[in-house]
Amino acid sequence: MKTRAQRRLAQLEALVQQRTAQLAELSLHLQSAREDERQRLAGDLHDELGALLTSAKLDTARIQARLRQQPPDAAVALERLDHLSATLNSVIALKRRIIEDLRPSALIHLGLLPALQGLCQDFADSSGLQLCSALQPVTLSPARQLVLYRALQQALSNVAQHAAAQHLEVRLLTLAATAPEPAWVELSVQDDGRGFSGTPERSASFGLLAMRLRIEAEQGQLLLHAPAGEGCRLQVRLPVG
Repeated sequence: MKTRAQRRLAQLEALVQQRTAQLAELSLHLQSAREDERQRLAGDLHDELGALLTSAKLDTARIQARLRQQPPDAAVALERLDHLSATLNSVIALKRRIIEDLRPSALIHLGLLPALQGLCQDFADSSGLQLCSALQPVTLSPARQLVLYRALQQALSNVAQHAAAQHLEVRLLTLAATAPEPAWVELSVQDDGRGFSGTPERSASFGLLAMRLRIEAEQGQLLLHAPAGEGCRLQVRLPVG
């Protein structure tokens, strides 16, 4: 027969498990809400801010055309308008980058492989790292495709900020089912950076935690191997389908 202390301990353990499950559920809800908010904000930026910038750009173009037909005393105003036009171009480009980060249009309109290839190419261009990618067609639901896309985004961000790497390899393939394991889609990101001992840096650990929660919400797995001085290998596995 259990003693009073043992019963109390069992109750506390059950309470801890309940609270842990509730926190995990809350975290997943917040992740979902964050993605929904990204979609809404991207739509607002595209529709409202895009319309305002386009209108300003058209007005600027009309004024420039008129001024170019005027005598030389319009040169100063024309110079300022040229500067304004360049500024508007920069703002429009910034708007496009923000929208792309909030709502990956390549993933929506082109599919998973072109979207991942675009991430890899943009990262290689901006970071200067030597990046090798081998991406095979895979079968995933739209929700899992978005999880994989965000995972690669976070992984590349961690490499850029923390790894001090020179080379990077990104692979996407399907792992055949081997009973009792199902078939998996696996994304692996391998760098030759410094790895880490103990726990990752705070900003990287938060990103990894958010990534893990997203992946586990889709019944997937996140595997990380990063011995100090030997680089880092991150693997994301999601069930096929």
